This record gives sequence, structure tokens and C-alpha cells, in this order.
Amino acid sequence: MRVLLLGADGFLGRHVAERLLADPAVQLTTLGRSDDADVRFDLSTGSPGALARFMDAVHPGVVVNCAGAIRGGARELTRHNIIAVATVCEALRRSGTGARLVQLGCGAEYGPSPAGSSTAEDAVPRPGGPYGVSKLAATELVLGSGLDAVVLRIFTPVGPGTPTGSPLGRLAEALRRAMQSADGELKLAGLGVQRDFIDVRDVARAVHAASLSAAQGVVNIGAGRAVRMREVAAALAHVAGYQGVVHELDDPPIAYPDGCGAWQQADVRTARDRLGWRPRIALEESLADVWMEAACRV
Repeated sequence: MRVLLLGADGFLGRHVAERLLADPAVQLTTLGRSDDADVRFDLSTGSPGALARFMDAVHPGVVVNCAGAIRGGARELTRHNIIAVATVCEALRRSGTGARLVQLGCGAEYGPSPAGSSTAEDAVPRPGGPYGVSKLAATELVLGSGLDAVVLRIFTPVGPGTPTGSPLGRLAEALRRAMQSADGELKLAGLGVQRDFIDVRDVARAVHAASLSAAQGVVNIGAGRAVRMREVAAALAHVAGYQGVVHELDDPPIAYPDGCGAWQQADVRTARDRLGWRPRIALEESLADVWMEAACRV
């Protein structure tokens, strides 16, 4: 199976590439903006025609799109999350490959949900921020393209390579600095938020499974369990051997940065039924890997 992977240099893309390369039946080609990619191509500025010609030359059976932006203003999010996906869809329509598209979406497309609920794929999306809006627009482009396509809505990915700018990345960095300076008190805000954390290696397994399946539409990828950030902070402190006190600051009365409110939990039954996929890696293992990287940071 020939697979063309877009965005292989990102947090999710690196793990997807590793998973696909471990399958001897997969012939992988990577395309992206970095020098590490097999072919350099910017989806936000490149033409669909040029991409289609490249697809015809490589002739993949599956195209996996892990590319995109998680931060930035409306213009940047539009370019990298909407225009780029429109380019991919149009290139696939023009090419003669008939390739299947696996698009990576996100849980932020759903927006806030009631505490205690599990969000299924038929929930009406109400993204609460620009990032979620841009990713939802990309999903709608894929679903309306007429292509053989599936969108995996990834909830909160964690594990090796977790970006330092993410909430969990910032938490690990704050803990590292507290231990480095022998600070006996760590003050943190936003610990009341509950999120569905899923290991990035389990995400990569889901992408692999989706590539081999006939599933179409939207499929949630999460652990199916919301965990309070307070518990995550305590678990990370335990893994790190931090002996100080974690002091919880009052949450500021502003919207949550990801636009998902105080609670988010995925209903992952569709992934089980249509992809044969279940999460395998426990959150404790994911946090241990996050801390290992943070502790080695200079």
C-alpha cells in the first residue's frame, strides 16, 4: 500500500509516520514544508494542479493529512487549516489515483459539552474558538468533497513530543522550573478543566487502522474518559518526584483557550465498531514520557 503523508514533521505526523513505517506492507512518501520531508510543498500556497501531478507520479492508495496549525490568528488558521485542506481535496479530485483520504480533525470542533456527557459523532458542532471553527470548516470540506474520506476527530493528544505551548506542555515546563529552583510551591491555574486525553501513539494506530478500513464520515478518537487537570498535575508531580505543594489558583473568568469549556469527553464506540480500534496506552505512561522529555530540556 502506497501512502502519502502530509505534515509528517508535526507532533501527530511524526508518530503517524513511525507507525506506518513499521508496517512492511506500506510504502511511505512524506510531503511537507520542512527539509525532512521527501518533497517540500506548502499546502497553504501551493496549487492543487501541482499537487495533483505529484500524486499521479507517486500514485498513493491513501493520503493522510496531519498538516495544520493549532495556534495563530484567523488568517493563519484559515490558510493552514482551511485553504490547505481545500487544496488537498481539489488535488485528489483532479488526480487519477482514486486515493482514500484520512483527514485529522479535532475535538475542538464540537465546542463545549455538558458535564458528564460523552460526545458522539452525531452531536451538532458548536466550536467555541477560531481554531475549532477552522478545523470544522476543513471537516466540512472533506465531507462535501465526494471523495472516499474519513475524518478522525482527535481529542487531547499527549505523549512523547507534546508541544511546550500546549496546556500539558506548559504544566510540565512549570514543574521542571520549580524543581530546578527548589521551589516548594507550584502555583497553577485552570486545573478544574476536564479533558479526554489520548496518547499520540494510539492516535497513530487509529490513523493506520483508518487507512486500511472502508469507514467514511467522522470518527472520534479519544480515551472515552474525561480527566481533571488537577489529577493530571498531581500525577505528573508524582512521576517527577516533586516534593512541594501544588497550589491551585482560581480560574480566571474568561473563555477557555481551546473553546471547549470545562468538560469534554469522547464517545469512542464508532472507532471500536468501524475501525476495530481501542486505546491501549494508559495516561500514566503518557505523562511519564512527557516528563522524561521535559526533565532533559536545558
